[in-house]
Amino acid sequence: MAEAENSTPPSPLWGGVGEGVFQPRRIDEFHVRLPWPPTVEEPARRVLEAAIGWIGTPYRHQASQKGVGCDCLGLVRGIWREVYDREPEMPGPYAPDWAEAGGGDPLVEAARRHCRERPVAEARPGDLLLFRWRAHLPAKHAGILFDERRFLHAYEGHAVTISALVPQWRQRIAAVFVFPG
Repeated sequence: MAEAENSTPPSPLWGGVGEGVFQPRRIDEFHVRLPWPPTVEEPARRVLEAAIGWIGTPYRHQASQKGVGCDCLGLVRGIWREVYDREPEMPGPYAPDWAEAGGGDPLVEAARRHCRERPVAEARPGDLLLFRWRAHLPAKHAGILFDERRFLHAYEGHAVTISALVPQWRQRIAAVFVFPG
C-alpha cells in the first residue's frame, strides 16, 4: 500500500515517471513509421530524425537544450545544431507573447537568411513552419512539418510534441522554409 501512495503516475506530457524526471515518450505513441518514405529526401530526413529526439523535452522559454528545455525557436535551433553542427545565429531576447507587436517580422526575416522559402501549399515533411496569430502581427511560433497532417513543436505548458495540423493551426501558417541542403 505504501508503494502505491508514493508512486507517481506516468506524465501525459513527458511519458516519464517521477517528479521532474525527463524520460522521452515512446516514439511509437505518435505512430511514426521509420524508415522515412523515399519521398523524404536530404536534408529533410536528417531534420526529422533529429526532431523526433526532442519529443518530451519540457517547455522552457528561450531555452534550447534537448531533454532539459526549449521553446519553439529553441527546438528549431537545437535541430539545426544537430544537423549542421553549429548555431544558425543567436536570437536576441524575445517575449513569449503571441500578441507582441513590433517592427518587422524577425522570425521570418531570420528564416529567409538561412533557408529557402517554399509556397505554403507545397510544404513537405521536414520543412520549417512559421505561424502568426493574426495577419498584422509578426510570426511568433515555429514547428517542423512531420507529415501532411502533423507537425512537431514546443509550446507553453507542454513538452515537445507532435500535434495535428488542424485548420486552426493550418490557417495560421505564415511561411514555409526548406532547410539548406
